[in-house]
Amino acid sequence: MTLPEPSAADTERLRAENSALRAELDETNQGVLALYAELDQQAEQLREVSELKSRFLSYMSHEFRTPLGSILSMTRLLEDGMDGPLNEEQRKQVRFVSAAARELREMVDDLLDLAKIEAGRISISPGWFDLMDLFSALRGMFRPLVEGNSIDLVFEDPPPLPMLYTDDKKLAQILRNFISNALKFTPNGHVRVSARREGEHEVRFSVHDTGIGIPEELQPTLFEDFVQVDTPLQKRLRGTGLGLSLCKRFAELLGGRVGVHSVVGEGSEFFVVLPLELAQEVPDAE
Repeated sequence: MTLPEPSAADTERLRAENSALRAELDETNQGVLALYAELDQQAEQLREVSELKSRFLSYMSHEFRTPLGSILSMTRLLEDGMDGPLNEEQRKQVRFVSAAARELREMVDDLLDLAKIEAGRISISPGWFDLMDLFSALRGMFRPLVEGNSIDLVFEDPPPLPMLYTDDKKLAQILRNFISNALKFTPNGHVRVSARREGEHEVRFSVHDTGIGIPEELQPTLFEDFVQVDTPLQKRLRGTGLGLSLCKRFAELLGGRVGVHSVVGEGSEFFVVLPLELAQEVPDAE
């Protein structure tokens, strides 16, 4: 059976339809290309904004550090009586100034760390170390802050653990933040620091306190930037709201994670889980 030849009218109609379809496709392609160009432009603008923010934070942090160091040095000289003895009221006021300067310096350090992380300039320096050495250093660091207070800071003897391979400076910074927060928000009772094995290849560090606790609905946002718990005690102890966010970022850089368990009126447990051995980067084969 032979198919009939298409008529001239049918051929012309098909040509017209093909031309219209081709024109429509060309127009669609132009629209897609324009959309890609716009997306690239917006992405570039976002990168520039992010870079400017990181640069601003870094510059401002550096500019604040010098005068803060001078203030702390002057308060130490005054407390040591270099310009003559102070009476009790003067000593109290100098201590207020010193405490405020130290708190501001901690905020500046947090902002500087945030700027480094966002700019991708934070460095990780892993090494082998013993957990008891870390706990001993932290115990000595916080001893002056808890002496004479109604809060007991307890470092539990950890179970037998192998040498850890990670960045002990970053781990210490995470635990320092957890301990500092626990001491701030525990009017009385104790803060307990512990470590234990988590599965076969991880270790869990916990800081448990008997403080005011955190409402359950606020817990999911605690590790976000600039988040603070709205309590009367928090209003008297201002901070940047960056400490826990930096803990989360440091933990992720070390291949781990952070978390919290808390009950209002009973206390909180902040923890970080890290691999026993940080994965080492394998150089690309040539």
